[in-house]
Amino acid sequence: MKHLTLFKWLTVLTCLVMFLATFGGGIVTKTESGLGCGTEWPLCNGKLVPAHTVASLIEYSHRAVSALAGLLSIASFVAFLRFGKQRRDLQLFSFLTLLFVIIQGIMGAFAVVFSQSSAVMALHFGFALIAFASSLMMALGIRQEARYGGLERLNQYPRVSKGFRNLVWFSTIYTYLVVYTGAFVSHTNSAGGCSGFPLCNGQIVPELSGGVAVAFAHRLAAVSLVIVIAILGHFAYRKHPDNRELRTLGVLSVVLILLQVVIGMFMMWTINRPEVYMFVALAHMLDIAILFGVLTYMSFLVYKLHRPVNRF
Repeated sequence: MKHLTLFKWLTVLTCLVMFLATFGGGIVTKTESGLGCGTEWPLCNGKLVPAHTVASLIEYSHRAVSALAGLLSIASFVAFLRFGKQRRDLQLFSFLTLLFVIIQGIMGAFAVVFSQSSAVMALHFGFALIAFASSLMMALGIRQEARYGGLERLNQYPRVSKGFRNLVWFSTIYTYLVVYTGAFVSHTNSAGGCSGFPLCNGQIVPELSGGVAVAFAHRLAAVSLVIVIAILGHFAYRKHPDNRELRTLGVLSVVLILLQVVIGMFMMWTINRPEVYMFVALAHMLDIAILFGVLTYMSFLVYKLHRPVNRF
């Protein structure tokens, strides 16, 4: 692949800025700074440079980082389109990165100018997560290209079963759906709907009304996700002794989901201490973003490893 060094730096920078844009969106939500620039876009309270209030600075910084992510996405897409024609997979990931950056940027602008429902706003984070995962796949793909000369190294690994491939894909899709329920909790201000842990308001099944129902539904989804990831980690580690990469990813997935549970517990314990709760909530978002990135990479890996060797 031509210009490999330039590709490496461009994809790593794109992935890093995409992560910062995703993380910044979480900060905007948790600090309720979404209207820090009023109902104007792209200006901030009628100015190119906003007034120095905390809310306006947070919102404006997020806009600036998101704009940079968009420019880097365009650069990556054009670069792969011109010089990465032998890696159709990376061209696809560069396109998905650009597409979802544009979508979530438009959604962000509409959320400022027009009032959006909580369900739609929750999708904003979900689309940003897909953009981040796609940019991560670009960066990892170029790393493979630089170290191994492409995907030929995967020929050394035994093929994976259709059942395991489907398990990985299901786990990835289900993780995304659980992330959406968590984003919906944030955008409906339902985090306090379930107090205490592991019980919800001191009950196994609480009275399901309003924010309680939203928070409880997310808890159920999260518990089932822990079970799904535990099963995935078991099969990744026990059934693939000759594939160190799959085993490592399986173990890492289990570690990340258990860490997510611990962070979730701390969220319940610190919900009445906003100065601490915000940082715990951001750690919660950071952990799930990394887990989704790991599962996305696993999904691509098992797709390649399920195909016959001679089709690489």
